[in-house]
Amino acid sequence: MHERSSVAELANSLKQDLNRYSPGGKLPSSRALVDRYRVSPVTVSRALARLAAEGLVVTRPGAGAFRAPARTAATPPGDTSWQEVALSADAATELVPRSVDATGVLVTLAAPPPGVIEFNGGYLHPSLQPERAMAAALARAGRRPGAWGRPPIDGLPELRDWFARGIGDTWTAAEVLVTAGGQSALTTALRALAPPGAPVLVESPTYPGMLAIARAAGLRPVPVPVDPDGVRPELLAAAFRASGARVFVCQPLFQNPTGAVLSPARRPEVLRIAREAGAFVVEDDFVRRLVHEDAGPLPGPLAADDPDGVVVHVCSLTKATSPSLRVGVLAARGPVLERLRAIHVVDTFFVPRPLQEAALELVGSAAWNRHLRSVSAALKTRRDTLTTALRTELPEPALPYIPSGGYHLWLRLPDGTDEQAIVPAALRAGVAVAPGRPYFSAEPPAAHLRLSFAAVAGPAEITEGVRRLRTAWDEALG
Repeated sequence: MHERSSVAELANSLKQDLNRYSPGGKLPSSRALVDRYRVSPVTVSRALARLAAEGLVVTRPGAGAFRAPARTAATPPGDTSWQEVALSADAATELVPRSVDATGVLVTLAAPPPGVIEFNGGYLHPSLQPERAMAAALARAGRRPGAWGRPPIDGLPELRDWFARGIGDTWTAAEVLVTAGGQSALTTALRALAPPGAPVLVESPTYPGMLAIARAAGLRPVPVPVDPDGVRPELLAAAFRASGARVFVCQPLFQNPTGAVLSPARRPEVLRIAREAGAFVVEDDFVRRLVHEDAGPLPGPLAADDPDGVVVHVCSLTKATSPSLRVGVLAARGPVLERLRAIHVVDTFFVPRPLQEAALELVGSAAWNRHLRSVSAALKTRRDTLTTALRTELPEPALPYIPSGGYHLWLRLPDGTDEQAIVPAALRAGVAVAPGRPYFSAEPPAAHLRLSFAAVAGPAEITEGVRRLRTAWDEALG
């Protein structure tokens, strides 16, 4: 049995037995628990640690584990109604209200109920994560001299150098800041580049988490439509002229949610238009390491073709590893780097050194490239399985673009379809999907669904998920 499952099962069994002991009563010894439940001493130790963290037991070195004293009765809740007035009064003076609807973000972060197939996940399924390699890297990192000391503010030089090489040959470690994942990097970039109340150009549709960042900072997202070749340059130029914006946020590679790749002809156009507008391009290069096996050579980051400091580059290891390996970077040239560094330091001080050391161990190991090759093959298989299942079982939605990277498909629903009716029906049928509305900063041109194929257990679950979605479709629209 998997160690993690054994720990959870033993902890649950011990919880059920706690009523046999009075508060302060001693539990059986670790040796006795090993014999009774036929588990390892490590499993017993971890299960007791879990119960101690929940306040159910107290462990005393050399003495054993004891049932914790009874908890005191909960105090009556206070009166927080005054906060409604305080929060509303603050909003009255803001150019752009900072109240944020986090629904579009939470839908990809929250774990679905047991038995529900997760087509709305934003991270790799545990079976695709390099768990053994990450565990080994973390163990090695923890033994490095100074691993638990204070890291350099900008991040470990070796890790910054590794990220810089991935951006382009002309980039150096001195132009890179290590951040706590891509979301943190985007937050820092928008705070640094645009004052509250300012417009910020965004792709339409785009990642809901980025829209939430912008609105939380008091910025005004201005949509610029994309097609299968990425953002449309003529509309980008018009949006700069009409809004006066000085920032454009984009995902040039396997854009979320459309999967589009910015075409070779449009890449220099985007940089030229931004440069003429005196604006920055924030490049969110979020899934470069989730390329599919059949993709062919990838275009480099926009930052690789930018000697003038137009591009502020963001990328991270999180999507290709685990949601808990929150290590990313901000890369920039010129005076803006100092502003980014100042905001980053004020917000976070630094990324914990053990996490940086573990990331460095991971990407420097032979297991890293093996993992990337394995994920590349698995994602292609899953994408093809989902595409085939949709065309066979659910042909009504249009699938205008099939990406060769990333982890999701973007479905356009027939005109007049109510996506808000399909989402709860799908959940009742046992499958969680992401509605399209949160991906638009203004009124959407049509109803959409985003289906992720990375967070599910495998091809068989994908096929079953589409079958359930067919049932939901017939219930909601039939």
